Amino acid sequence: MSGFQSPRGLRDLLEPLASAHGWAIDRAWAAADAAGYARIELPIAEESGLFERAVGGTSDIVAKELYRLEPRGDDAVSLALRPEATAGAVRAYIQHGMRSQPQPVRLVTVAHLFRYDRPQKGRYRQFTQFDLEAIGDGGPGIDLEVIELGAAYLRNLGLSDVQVHLNSVGCSACRPAYVESLRAYFTPAMHELSEVDQSRLTANPLRLLDSKDPAVIKRVADAPLITDHLCGDCAAHHAAVMAGLATIGVTVLAAPRLVRGLDYYTRTAWEYLLPGEQGQQGALGGGGRYDGLVELLGGPATPAIGFAIGIDRVVLALEERGLLPVRAVGATIVVAGIEPDSVADRVAIASQLRTAGSSARADVSSRKIGRQLESAVRDGARAVIIVEPDGRLTLRDLVKASQAEPAERSEVIAAALRLVQNEG
Repeated sequence: MSGFQSPRGLRDLLEPLASAHGWAIDRAWAAADAAGYARIELPIAEESGLFERAVGGTSDIVAKELYRLEPRGDDAVSLALRPEATAGAVRAYIQHGMRSQPQPVRLVTVAHLFRYDRPQKGRYRQFTQFDLEAIGDGGPGIDLEVIELGAAYLRNLGLSDVQVHLNSVGCSACRPAYVESLRAYFTPAMHELSEVDQSRLTANPLRLLDSKDPAVIKRVADAPLITDHLCGDCAAHHAAVMAGLATIGVTVLAAPRLVRGLDYYTRTAWEYLLPGEQGQQGALGGGGRYDGLVELLGGPATPAIGFAIGIDRVVLALEERGLLPVRAVGATIVVAGIEPDSVADRVAIASQLRTAGSSARADVSSRKIGRQLESAVRDGARAVIIVEPDGRLTLRDLVKASQAEPAERSEVIAAALRLVQNEG
């Protein structure tokens, strides 16, 4: 056994989870492609200041979870592994002049992200998110499109009971008054708060609504609601989103204390959750508006909205419900040979089969033909092509346990392809 193991919070993905992750990612790309979202690949690291400004210095992501990279050589810029994708997408929007394109600019990426977080069920220090952004439209219609797209993606994977927990977190005009009402509500109980939550109360009381401290959670139950403090524009926007989601059949639960974990959200904020799960274990992802983020990062005032869905959480939910897709890992056709010197021929035939669209592998061992057939059966192959000593080929049907007479190469390859194609 090796003396090395994967680092804490990081993991190897083996079958069947590796295939399930790939399947969920493929379905994410396909869902976004079908809705007209353009793919974007972002760097795995950005300037630390990008996340500090975008996500917020008081958020747990920046304060506790950011993986910072030490500058080296002539590079004096401090970098950090990306903990989320929205900041990078907005940076790219500004840097590449996407403001000149028809708005909104619809972007999608599936990205590996990194947070120094306490590993637990469904939460890892390296994880993968399906991230979708629509930048340049401030109306409630784009909210409906984005929220529904994420919910439909999850339903189409088999998670048919997913719910949307929805709130409005207001805007720069109405949120300050709500923040002050929270501060006034919690200040008399400040001595009951942990050091971390006392710091949150001073710097950003909204973060108290995310606290995991049981005492704070209990007190949050009676805290003021932001929906009682919305300005007229935010209230109208929220009402339009709620009504629109009801019209298109998306299951919505009002969540008046939902603020999400990022400082850049404005107005619409939501999470995709599975009913009956406790705490964050049922949260598959979420999103929100970030109408001030483009301007905060140096661009013109531009409304925007997006979501992130955790592929790791999604696969875990599918596994727990017995819904993981089943993929045959072995080749459909195995090419074996009687003579040891036919190995190159076997490889060439397997390559020809793959070029023709079949799954095929060559048995490159020097084992007796009986052992090669046993290996093909064990791997779940549908058929075996046997290279005879005289160069002709024999097709063996492993399902029917039947074997044809040796024949010319082109004839047997065509017959093997027909066999597996008819099965498919």
